[in-house]
Amino acid sequence: MSPIDEAPARPTPALAGDVLTVRGLTKTFPGVKALDGVDFTLRAGEVHALLGENGAGKSTLIKTVTGVLQRDGGEVLLGSNEIHPKSPAEALKLGIGTVYQEVNLLPNLSVAENLFMGRQPGRLGFIRNGPMNRRAREIMKGYGVDIDVRKSLSDFSVAVQQLVAIARAVDFSASVLILDEPTASLDASEVLHLFEIVRSLKARGIGILFVTHFLDQVYALADRITILRNGRLIGTSPASELPRLKLVSLMLGRDLAGATHERREATAPKPDAFLSFRGYGRRGQIHPFDLDIGRGEVVGVAGLLGSGRSETAKLIFGIDRADGGEALLDGKRVRIASPRDAVALKFGFLPEERKTEGIVGDLSVRENIILALQARRGWLKPLARAEQERIAAQFIRSLDIRTRDAETPIRLLSGGNQQKALIARWLATEPEFLILDEPTRGIDIGAHAEIVRLIEDLCRQGMALLVISSELEEITAYSHRIRVLRDRSHVGDLTGEAIGVETIIHTIAAEAKP
Repeated sequence: MSPIDEAPARPTPALAGDVLTVRGLTKTFPGVKALDGVDFTLRAGEVHALLGENGAGKSTLIKTVTGVLQRDGGEVLLGSNEIHPKSPAEALKLGIGTVYQEVNLLPNLSVAENLFMGRQPGRLGFIRNGPMNRRAREIMKGYGVDIDVRKSLSDFSVAVQQLVAIARAVDFSASVLILDEPTASLDASEVLHLFEIVRSLKARGIGILFVTHFLDQVYALADRITILRNGRLIGTSPASELPRLKLVSLMLGRDLAGATHERREATAPKPDAFLSFRGYGRRGQIHPFDLDIGRGEVVGVAGLLGSGRSETAKLIFGIDRADGGEALLDGKRVRIASPRDAVALKFGFLPEERKTEGIVGDLSVRENIILALQARRGWLKPLARAEQERIAAQFIRSLDIRTRDAETPIRLLSGGNQQKALIARWLATEPEFLILDEPTRGIDIGAHAEIVRLIEDLCRQGMALLVISSELEEITAYSHRIRVLRDRSHVGDLTGEAIGVETIIHTIAAEAKP
């Protein structure tokens, strides 16, 4: 089978040994076709990687197969039998086990109780704890883990909890095991142990669907790769026949031969670093990195979903606390242990998830705009209503926030106008450094152009900006420098003529050094 260029026009018949077959799967949410006629097969004794960026349809595919969601069309076959699970528990009884990044077991119960939940050995209505504990210990020893299975699951690491979830699924006689981002919270040694377990399950003939954003892990473990984009199947290929560069291009939906961009002329930033990070990192989230950001400089951040982009931003802003390294502001060491510390240093942060981490939907546009400024002052020193109205009116006018008035609930605004109101929230604090995480995602073309112009204006005014974006053509146009991330590591720094879509994709796709 040759590397994929596009999905086949028609579903191909199931091959011998297919344990899971999906044909023409569709799922629609209001205004969004999450799955559009997707075909997929999982063979016995293979590790099959399912890849795609945000909104590709990976989670929806898993949820429809396992009964979390009911499909609108198409069919799902386990072996040769069509199935219609109504819940993950029903899917597990049929032979499809799923292990998520956030382990969905009961932490207050013991390891043994979690392993045998719903099928505890008993007699005369009483659970036989002795036989259950002995069997649980034997099962866990089979995975290379010798622990006291009578202890609560919460007493153990995430890695052990995931192995318990895997063991439970497999002990249910699962023929299909779905691993959804299983390595996201594991360190290197724990990942290696998990891979040993996966390979042993593969050798037993279990079909394993592996969802991840870590390319190095895909090529270390997967036999075949399927790519989804915008709810559609792009294609399936043996991992050995799909070069990394081609894989990244297919995931991003960009043909390198046709990728063009126009870089705008920008005044070079001052050479001295305004903000510096040395050996900054957090175990399990982002490997230690060095980073300098100058006044009047836009540093773009590029990388696939899961590469560590948002983790870097949250670390810098103090949402997550660094467990190593140091931060320097104008050459002086500073402490950023919380967002409060960051705001005090005149930092601002526009999060990626606008609706869940940004806006407060039932508050007015005015209240949303003054929120960060009021938090910095302290709630015992409320801004006068007249001052709130003046600030809101200023930014509604200067950013062209299209709202009936400042008292309109922000949830009634379009996505682009919500985004501009969130930017106004931070501009009201007069920041010196602003982090923008996917500032143009999910907004209309007009608002998109206005936010890009705003980024350029803030840069000219001397503000330091760190901008994370999946829009590669856009980020190459306004960035002075681009930091490239892959698999939780900062792997490249592009400047000058090296800044370009093709260079970014090559850097992302480059094989990690041993």
